[in-house]
Amino acid sequence: MPTSPMNSAAEHNITLEDNVAPPAAETDAPPAAETDAPPAAETDAPPAAETDAPPHEQSDVDRDSLHILPLSILPVETPALRTARLIKNVRLDSVVEFFADESAGSGQMDIESLGAEFEWPADPIHPDLTLLRKLALLPSYDVYSLRILLRDNGIEVNSLDALKLSKGKSTELSAYMTAFTRPLIVQVYGNEDVNIQSFEDIIALFREPDIKKAREKLKIMAAKLEVELEDVPKFLEDYGDIFLSLSYYRQCLDEIAPIITAYLDAMEELRRNWQLRHDVNLMKTCDMMQSTINGLMVNITGRFENFDRSTMDMWNNISAKRFKRVEDLIQSYHTTIGGVLCALSVKMNAWARLFPDKDAGGPVRRSEFIMSEMKQGIEKIQTIEDEAPMLSALD
Repeated sequence: MPTSPMNSAAEHNITLEDNVAPPAAETDAPPAAETDAPPAAETDAPPAAETDAPPHEQSDVDRDSLHILPLSILPVETPALRTARLIKNVRLDSVVEFFADESAGSGQMDIESLGAEFEWPADPIHPDLTLLRKLALLPSYDVYSLRILLRDNGIEVNSLDALKLSKGKSTELSAYMTAFTRPLIVQVYGNEDVNIQSFEDIIALFREPDIKKAREKLKIMAAKLEVELEDVPKFLEDYGDIFLSLSYYRQCLDEIAPIITAYLDAMEELRRNWQLRHDVNLMKTCDMMQSTINGLMVNITGRFENFDRSTMDMWNNISAKRFKRVEDLIQSYHTTIGGVLCALSVKMNAWARLFPDKDAGGPVRRSEFIMSEMKQGIEKIQTIEDEAPMLSALD
């Protein structure tokens, strides 16, 4: 079994691809700042598995990704798989990635080839193969989708902490979170209390040395939310977690939106190319992809707008019961939004790597990549959309 790019990939049936997922390497970015944001709610996560396997560090890149699932967080039996990752490639197929390197590329293996590689028996089916087949069908590997999908599939995780965003990402999303946390502060405490100006200020009440002072402020929140005082911590945990998930998805959309625009512009240029505009299959593919992507963008932005309206209604008369309805609505779309964003981000980032600007690559090369890679698996995104709950459910 290869442990590095230096091994012969061919003799292990590993294909070398351009990096479709960033390697879990160290970064020059500054260390993540500490944050007082509440921990992710654990009630929606699958149970933690009991395992004697030595832990492998989960990188922040893997933890915060839409399309990377480090197998170290799951109870796999095969040692060589514990350092591998399951990733979505540009065709939206799930493959096992054993190494990723800027110079060597990405060493990938099809799931169905693992049996021969590790000499697993055909009968009974090896537990790792059963597990990977289930995981391959999941539309997204972001932590919020995984909490739901792993639980629904009866798949345990080695640690519940594995299904939380990194501290760095949580801090990075603070600007998005303000839009959700500031209205809560105003509704509960108004603008007069200068000591309660942020969500972190509320969390700090639990560390307040003046217990009487902290208790009075928390009583105000409990009364406003129509809950018992002891239920306030759970409310805050759930509130912070659900709106952190929404902030995460919004950021993912914001990051790929410019690439989508550039991609649609590139297809328009191909339509005007004197040589390629007579290629009937290419033109049909461009039309299909443009229609699909535009439809996906309309749907996903429409859902965010519906979430905003529901949240605004909640803030107009805040209570724990009203929050629970909004929380349930947002969670019901986690796997849909995560799946669509996962697919779009994989494809758009692959395009951006090959064609970082409008002058990179010629029309022929772009058209070939569209036909050979970009259109492959596009029907999987539509399937995710077709299985989504009705938008009217948000009203």
